Amino acid sequence: MVEATAFWVERPGAGALRTQPVPAPGPDEVLVRTLFSGVSRGTEATVFCGRVPESEHERMRAPFQEGGFPAPVKYGYLNVGVVEAGAPALLGRTVFTLYPHQSAFVAPAAAVVPVPDGVPARRAVLTGAVETAVNILWDAGPLLGDRIAVIGAGMIGCSVARLAAGIPGAQVTLVDTDPGRLAVAARLGVAFAQPSDAPRDRDVVVHTSGSEAGLRLALETAGDDGEVIEASWFGDRPVSLPLGADFHSRRLTIRASQVGAVSARRRDRRSTHDRLALAARLLRDPAFDALLGGSSSWRELPRVLEELSAEPGGELCRTIDWRDA
Repeated sequence: MVEATAFWVERPGAGALRTQPVPAPGPDEVLVRTLFSGVSRGTEATVFCGRVPESEHERMRAPFQEGGFPAPVKYGYLNVGVVEAGAPALLGRTVFTLYPHQSAFVAPAAAVVPVPDGVPARRAVLTGAVETAVNILWDAGPLLGDRIAVIGAGMIGCSVARLAAGIPGAQVTLVDTDPGRLAVAARLGVAFAQPSDAPRDRDVVVHTSGSEAGLRLALETAGDDGEVIEASWFGDRPVSLPLGADFHSRRLTIRASQVGAVSARRRDRRSTHDRLALAARLLRDPAFDALLGGSSSWRELPRVLEELSAEPGGELCRTIDWRDA
């Protein structure tokens, strides 16, 4: 039996570290010692502040979540660690798991994805974000030479932009209210615009800002007969849209995309594990380091979540260092 430290949301707006036992791995399981976890800022801020709508309490559950919304709940899904015991084929491997912030844990061997050679452990915490971006682009279906706008330069939007930039001939513009994202866009190899300068008549528009203003802009950015892929998570916040303006005359479409299920365009041929493994391989691209912000000790997690939930904008992905836990 191993004792682990885990982060729990004790009540909306307040978290704490708890000690909990971790059993020995059984057949087809692995014991993972965490190296780094990552804070998925938008979703985890929604959870930390207790803003998951009651209707979504079951659908919003993370794969290895404990407790329930609004609290107490152990939530998170960006975890990279080393396999210390269990399935022989994975012993000593660095792996990504959709697991909350915890120093050590047991999970099914089938639930972990080996981190490919050439992907540093800290960068690998982005696997979950890149997996979401893969699914969004499967839903969007961009083509050669498309003019693509990504509204919202958060962790997901930046991941979408970088992957889309690899499509031959594609013109990708990342749009955000924060002028500081210009430097991030440059590192990702895409154009940048603030909302007032956002290009129009785009072939593909992906919205990830989680704001009403961003979704309104996405509709303005799309070309006639265009489709906006809505990949934001609004929690319990209502959204008002100008559907009485030119929405109908321009025959616009808003389509949801989320990572809980593989895109319908690939569902018959790809599993969620296939999608996660693809995301891990794509992280061989060092440009994704542009998404990594500061690193904090696991001891600071309660304060870190409180600060990140209170401050809009800022860094994209804060990593949590567990190596001395």
